[in-house]
Amino acid sequence: MMLCTAVCPVFCGAQQLQVPASAVAGQDLNLTTAGSGRGSFYLLGPGISRKTEVDLGEPIDLAGQDLRNAGEYTAVLCAGSCQSARFFVIAAKPSSLTFLVHPSRVPVAQGDAISGVAFSFDPYHNLTRSPLNIRFQLGFKGTALWARTVRTQNGVAWFRANSWKSAGPVQVAASSDQFSTTRVVQQVASDPCNLRITGQHTRTGILVQTEPVHDCAGNVVSDGTVITFTATGADGKATVDAPIKQGVASAQMKSAGPTVISVASGVVMGNEIHLGAQP
Repeated sequence: MMLCTAVCPVFCGAQQLQVPASAVAGQDLNLTTAGSGRGSFYLLGPGISRKTEVDLGEPIDLAGQDLRNAGEYTAVLCAGSCQSARFFVIAAKPSSLTFLVHPSRVPVAQGDAISGVAFSFDPYHNLTRSPLNIRFQLGFKGTALWARTVRTQNGVAWFRANSWKSAGPVQVAASSDQFSTTRVVQQVASDPCNLRITGQHTRTGILVQTEPVHDCAGNVVSDGTVITFTATGADGKATVDAPIKQGVASAQMKSAGPTVISVASGVVMGNEIHLGAQP
């Protein structure tokens, strides 16, 4: 088999087959042949390999369905000897966006905490490589927070953005002139801030409880966040870990005499209280 070395349009070998330099995915295509008599035509490409009998001198009609996948195709015409030529099928016009956003949950007020990437595809799921302007937007309860337009490179556009200061669902959208898609990122409270506790003696020891726990932006910290209470008295030191429930955390601690109680969550320290002891 003799391979046509030039990128077409060109006549290959004995000038029996002519193909275009490129075609568009999903569109019909006509190949020109020369000569007379019968021949065998082969089409090889992404997802296709077929043979048909053709009349030399008549066009060879390729249906768009045979050219749905973008990539390199090889056309081969055999009549006594064989000639081959290559052509490329490029993606059709964009028809959809695939949009990925990370993460699904993020603490509030974090730098570069939200990232997203958009891919543009044609109707046949080929990645479209022609430049396309994608507008990324973040919104919260109907208010626009952030927006940026990014031009795709080889069919891909991406962004990074800070998370908003309030807990709740943030809508993250990617759009072009023809289509759009939206994802949701759930923003949650950050680390507790300004922890405050109160306590009192009971018959069994000391009952200690936080005030409603918020982060530094004023968001209520999620239930289940662990708060650590530490009691220091004449009997030594005791520690209790308690989860936040309905916005507060509480613990029952044993102590018979003067006691100093402190509170912390992770690296965040709160106030101390002195029960039956001098500060």
